[in-house]
Amino acid sequence: MYRISKIIFSFLGWRIIGDNIFPNKCVLIAVPHTSNWDFFYARLYSYIVKIKPKYLAKKELFVPFISYLIKLNGGIPVDRSKNNKLVDLLSKKIIDSKTIILSLSPEGTRKKVDKWKTGFYYIAQKSNVPIVIVGINYKKKEIGIIDKLSPTSNIKNDMKRIQEQLTNISGKNKKNFNPIIY
Repeated sequence: MYRISKIIFSFLGWRIIGDNIFPNKCVLIAVPHTSNWDFFYARLYSYIVKIKPKYLAKKELFVPFISYLIKLNGGIPVDRSKNNKLVDLLSKKIIDSKTIILSLSPEGTRKKVDKWKTGFYYIAQKSNVPIVIVGINYKKKEIGIIDKLSPTSNIKNDMKRIQEQLTNISGKNKKNFNPIIY
């Protein structure tokens, strides 16, 4: 998949930016999430930089056969219709793992949102792991790490720092990205 992904990236004119050195355990946020194409580019990126992130996907996608492929690819089913204590469950999963990169989309949807969901922050804080911010910039056709942050006890300041990193990022559907995240 590494070679195929490199070829596709090159053919489409995309390039990888940043140091792309991931800690053994982290919460990766891929931003912005404005299109189904985000997953495609993020997945190619992960093959190229040789990481195997776990990610959340709505349980409705986990139908026979496809479920096997999604799980093989790192997918974790989530029932979004009920409160299932995801922060606690995912924090425990990170704590209990030797290595894990949990990739999340903090907007929680491809539509424009007033503010981000903060679960990613609390998962990283509770697990004592850094947040790695991967920017997907369609305007420049770039993807890669734009910042790494260890959560502090001041979510407001930490979210402000993350927000500042997104000033030059352009999503595929610009109208769906709200740069005010908290």
